[in-house]
Amino acid sequence: MRSVETFRDIQREATEWRRYLHENPELDYRLYNTAEFVSEKLASFGINHIETGIAETGIVAVVQGEGGDGPTIGLRADMDALPIVETSNKPWSSKIAGKMHACGHDGHTAMLLGAAKYLANTRNFKGSVALIFQPAEEVELPSGGLRMVQAGIMDRFGVSQVFGMHNMPGMELGKFSICDGPIMGSQDDFDIIVKGRGGHAAHPYRTIDPVVIAAQIVLGLQTLVSRKTDPKESLVISVTKLSAAQAYNVIPDNVEIAGTVRTLAPDLRDFAEREILAAAQGIARGFGADIEFKYRRSVPGAVNNKEATKFAVKAARDLVGPASVNQNMRPSMGAEDFAYMLEARPGALIFLGNGPTASVHHPAYDFNDEALPYGIGYWVNLVETVLAP
Repeated sequence: MRSVETFRDIQREATEWRRYLHENPELDYRLYNTAEFVSEKLASFGINHIETGIAETGIVAVVQGEGGDGPTIGLRADMDALPIVETSNKPWSSKIAGKMHACGHDGHTAMLLGAAKYLANTRNFKGSVALIFQPAEEVELPSGGLRMVQAGIMDRFGVSQVFGMHNMPGMELGKFSICDGPIMGSQDDFDIIVKGRGGHAAHPYRTIDPVVIAAQIVLGLQTLVSRKTDPKESLVISVTKLSAAQAYNVIPDNVEIAGTVRTLAPDLRDFAEREILAAAQGIARGFGADIEFKYRRSVPGAVNNKEATKFAVKAARDLVGPASVNQNMRPSMGAEDFAYMLEARPGALIFLGNGPTASVHHPAYDFNDEALPYGIGYWVNLVETVLAP
């Protein structure tokens, strides 16, 4: 297996790719320039099997090894940016107003391109590698990961296992973290409309005040975690939106509440949907009001396969040494639509250290270019581990 020093030569070129993508961010499925850039690079590496336009702007490119017959594994990178005004003040800051790569997808794309170039040149593996460049990870349903699975990429390209990687700000550069089983939470979203009776704020006794009722509901929902969920289980219920009257002297007819639910346990999604409705409805009716309730299942939890995780750990350890690979990381309650690919095929998601940078989705965030050879090296080692000739 190769150490990270093997991939220093490609770092400069990958840095140029990454910074170009950072300067030219695109959103959701509208990745026309990005997809063209990626496709042209893949073709320049001598890769002949490149399919574009999957889920609008997604790409799958296949590299055949020279080690004989074998399975196909998938490596996935997301490509889309976020609608955020950048404040990093880097020389390569976004040139597109109101858009920026605030989650490191520019780095993810550059690392997979770097691995593609290396693998296309060496082909020191059996079987083949499907390089999956995905749009629209950051959007609401249907996300790019779901749509690429629905487009049949796993069957069409014969993918037997699929692997993903995401950078992690705050984790030391050159380190990796992973665990088998659940590694990231599911995401569901809910909306509650509290339906009372409005009136003048000077005469609340003539109203059924939905603002007070909404406040009680917000507090009541917290007990679903603290008093109705096993503390050994993971459940987060966060109210993130409240909308009432726009005037100081008006009690509105309705108040809108919205929030998100995150969990590592699939059965807790059913619990949350049932209990949020029961709690909100019970509180509202106790005050003489009622509610409308909507609950949307969004991204499922990301669950790493045990055997695939072993391959990932070995590939990372061979690159940076055992001391730099944490194989028992605590799962994150954040959501990642790579989960759809992990539902379709066994595989593993790993996290790569980005150093002491701003957090993802922050306007000052920037992917650390010093992480590029680590990510490229991980992909190459993983391929040569799983598909050893």
